[in-house]
Amino acid sequence: MCLIFLSKPKGGMVKMTGENDSVKKPQKRFCSVRHGLALILHLCNLSISTQQMNMSIALPVMVNNTALPSSPNASSERPPTDSQDNWNETRNESKAVAAVYDWSPEIQGIILSSLNYGSFLAPIPSSYMAEVFGIRYLSGTCMFITSVLALFTPLAADTGVTVLIVLRVIQGIVQVVLLTSQYSIWARWAPPQERSQLITIAVAGSVLGCFIIFIVGGYLCQTIGWPYVFYIFGGIGCVCSFLWFAVIYDDPVNHPFISTREKEYIVCSLAQEGSPPGWSLPIKAMIKSLPLWSILLFYFSDYWHFFVQISYLPTFITSVFQANIRDGGILSALPFASACICLAPGGLLADFLLSRKILRLNTIRKLFTAIGVLLPAVLFTSVFWVRSSFSTAIALLTISSAFKSFAQSGALVNFMDIAPRYSALLRALSQIFSSMAGAISSTVNGFLISQDPELGWRNVFLLSAAVGILGLIFYLIFGQAEVQDWAKCRDAPTLSEPSDTSDAST
Repeated sequence: MCLIFLSKPKGGMVKMTGENDSVKKPQKRFCSVRHGLALILHLCNLSISTQQMNMSIALPVMVNNTALPSSPNASSERPPTDSQDNWNETRNESKAVAAVYDWSPEIQGIILSSLNYGSFLAPIPSSYMAEVFGIRYLSGTCMFITSVLALFTPLAADTGVTVLIVLRVIQGIVQVVLLTSQYSIWARWAPPQERSQLITIAVAGSVLGCFIIFIVGGYLCQTIGWPYVFYIFGGIGCVCSFLWFAVIYDDPVNHPFISTREKEYIVCSLAQEGSPPGWSLPIKAMIKSLPLWSILLFYFSDYWHFFVQISYLPTFITSVFQANIRDGGILSALPFASACICLAPGGLLADFLLSRKILRLNTIRKLFTAIGVLLPAVLFTSVFWVRSSFSTAIALLTISSAFKSFAQSGALVNFMDIAPRYSALLRALSQIFSSMAGAISSTVNGFLISQDPELGWRNVFLLSAAVGILGLIFYLIFGQAEVQDWAKCRDAPTLSEPSDTSDAST
């Protein structure tokens, strides 16, 4: 029986709520404060996602050397018949409303990857900072800072490429602190049986943000100029930060608008989980854990492909196919739309196979991971050799992203299987490896393209496939789906805090 101190009524008696009269009577779903918090986090993640990718869509019109000097194998099947004329007009219009810079492909690669240069240093300290400063103030402040930095990005680009890179490094660190610390909210707000639902609502904002920035960003660049990509989405981020401070609170006990019934339900549901592991970590055992390393290395290989997509796909479409920036943005959004559509069915299929005992959990994780790597690797690499057909290339990119979403039900959630008690820490570790992939991949790919504007794209695709397959092989050999010995709770959890009320529990 879980006992909770909530209020002290006029009679002086302490009101306590037991498991039977609170946990079994939850408030209606989708009509609660906790779901309102999930929607606010959805908007914030959407804003962060657009700020992470705004440079990818704006960079092709920010520079004057994106197009290949000659394209003997250029597309003979172009999106509109006058795409080249539209492209030239777009370039002239962009020069009139915003500056165009003479940045080499190497510099462009550094700019695209600079968002991740310092990001791998932030996830672990952010968990500690959330405990010291509070989730509400830390995450809300980070949301406001990264949005203000987005507003100043055009000014930083005018000042100099060094200033722009430094600004994006700081912005990347702040964004990682926000993305990591927000998971601490669900440790205090999400009942165990609703955790997947609430987290899915919040995380879905990131995928939707990828789609929106590519759809809207290209249009903004072509009509009113690339600086407005940063102004508009930076302004949206500022609004989200104000909503954050108005709605988000560290825990339900201190929230001013939550009903007593919902408060009792959340607190008592979480109390049944027992005490968290605290700061005592089995560091040596974690370092020696090959299943853990297989997950972390797969995060690196998977996000290498992801950052190639978000950083270079608009440039590839506009340079190789000579599409204008508006069409390039819309076409770049198609792969993210297919991934968003296939994400939920992939998870449902994995749950179906497990619930019907058709496959073991370990087999499901590895099967879905293999599907999410091998098929996209073949399709993604084939794009270079079918670039003479514009529609075929776009179709391959779209189908590739659809299959890529299967990995989300594979290795990308595997850390919840091997160490559920340390899921927040392992999430932070995985974010370190994904940030390292972003920092390295964009820099390396920029160098490859600068060495050979024609064959450089082939090397980018082949390298992405090779990194993904290597990560898959390591995961298939060492990956597991059972709780590891070092992650098991040795002591019985404590469910009732005050000793003088222990005799009241049954």
